[in-house]
Amino acid sequence: MQDLTDFLTPINLDLLNNDEGYVEGQIGKHIAAFTEELPDLEETDIVFVGITENRGEGNGYAENEAANLIRKHFYKLYYWHTDVKLADLGNIKVGAKLKDSYAAITSVLEELKALNKTVVLIGGSHDISLAQYKSYFKTESFIEVTCIDALIDLRTDTPTASKNFLMELLTSEPNIINHYNHVAFQSYLVHPYMLETIDKLRFDCYRVGQVAENIEEMEPVFRQSHMVSFDVSAIKYSDAPANKLCPNGLTGIDACMLTRYAGMSPATSTFGVYGYQPQQDTEELTAAQISQMLWYFIDGKSRSKEEKHIEERQFYNEFHTIFAEVDTLFLQSKRTGRWWMQMPDKTFIACSKEDYSRACHNEIPERWLRIQERN
Repeated sequence: MQDLTDFLTPINLDLLNNDEGYVEGQIGKHIAAFTEELPDLEETDIVFVGITENRGEGNGYAENEAANLIRKHFYKLYYWHTDVKLADLGNIKVGAKLKDSYAAITSVLEELKALNKTVVLIGGSHDISLAQYKSYFKTESFIEVTCIDALIDLRTDTPTASKNFLMELLTSEPNIINHYNHVAFQSYLVHPYMLETIDKLRFDCYRVGQVAENIEEMEPVFRQSHMVSFDVSAIKYSDAPANKLCPNGLTGIDACMLTRYAGMSPATSTFGVYGYQPQQDTEELTAAQISQMLWYFIDGKSRSKEEKHIEERQFYNEFHTIFAEVDTLFLQSKRTGRWWMQMPDKTFIACSKEDYSRACHNEIPERWLRIQERN
């Protein structure tokens, strides 16, 4: 672990809290933060890492204070989930070039994932998702990626990395993406051909209205995602004033719920919140919003510890049903209420109660159909 100090800048707690200190019960009192020496991570469940690299945004700010402003609010929140141990390794140093920063972020993530830690990245432009993705090259065969963003960043008419990074992420070699989900895009901001491109690849996209109307249907999407990337542009302006893109989008509560689903996922090993521009914020309300999202990620992680392995059937209700001449099995956790659906190859996939309800009415669940199309 000592070699990680070459990549990291320690946290100055005095700057975060104006020398006020933290009261008993606040996260800042309990998180193992890198202030002078790297904390012992043996018992840690979630490791937070700050990103100051901002050149991918193309707005003239090479670095920003996004990570520290988010910490300022996050550390003041109360630590309800004492079963989830937290650590904060400070900020990753900015490289001479953007690609050098990518390499440093990937190296840190590789090291932490090798220790089997869940890593949360805060700050930086959305193209940092590329470095997040590349950290899986050494340790995973194929992964599922979920991105929450108002836009689909596949533009080829701009050199701005944060607006075109998805092209490289989805098409570059080597490619280890088994499936990609795009959540909360806004149709009027997205060219139709981008959706056509995503659909031809058999990937899934969910409009912001679809998400807001039935947000519980998003939980199975996150349950199977190894990597999750959240751009704050997905949150509407009134709930995240630093987002100058559009007045519409997810509510702050929606954003917290989606982040909670990511925390609940047994598959998710990295989660990044990107695109926060402090110079555009009002009263640091966006920083406060993101800090509360992080709290809900911890809440989800705590909830996930209650879940038993799917092979331990005594902890699940079993429902046998037939739809369209397909005999299948649904499982419902007695502890969390979550659902699984058996596929023809006898594997189980994450699903929802709505999928079970459709099957009971002899309808083919769309989730089942989409997966069969990809196989």
